[in-house]
Amino acid sequence: MLLDPSSTLLAVIDIQERLLAVIPDADRVVARAARLAEAARLLGVRTVLTEQYPRGLGPTDARLTPLLPAPRNKLSFSSAACEGIAIGSDPYAAVVLCGLETHVCVAQTALDLLARGKRVHVAVDAVASRHAIDHETALRRLEGAGAIPTTTEAILFEWCRTAEHPAFQSVRALVVGR
Repeated sequence: MLLDPSSTLLAVIDIQERLLAVIPDADRVVARAARLAEAARLLGVRTVLTEQYPRGLGPTDARLTPLLPAPRNKLSFSSAACEGIAIGSDPYAAVVLCGLETHVCVAQTALDLLARGKRVHVAVDAVASRHAIDHETALRRLEGAGAIPTTTEAILFEWCRTAEHPAFQSVRALVVGR
């Protein structure tokens, strides 16, 4: 059940300017998503970025864009149908989710991926909603549906597995620095 960089996809969902403006702890979400994106780059983890209706919600936060591939634009709340999200037919493939909002786009993506038989990990310190009740209820709902709640730090160290990993010191610096 540990995450493996070679069979994990990091999905960064809708961390966009106009959404961030109304999110408590927006800076935390951006910093933790950046931590995941930087570690994914160091460790060769596939990454997908989505943007929900960018004309209305604006682009991805500028602190993240240098770390991520070009966004996949969408109008549906679930990102599961976006190219690159559903990664083959491997039943053991895992998807790590981070982004906005926990109870809408993150939840619908997670539920769709779970229905497809994917193993879904939600980085609880890298997701948020405007209202705490929506965020907390969504996390409970997702865990009840089979998603695995975890943290960005736990994900990074699972991807490394050992302090002997060639990228360990760089990954460790991401944890210590944030």
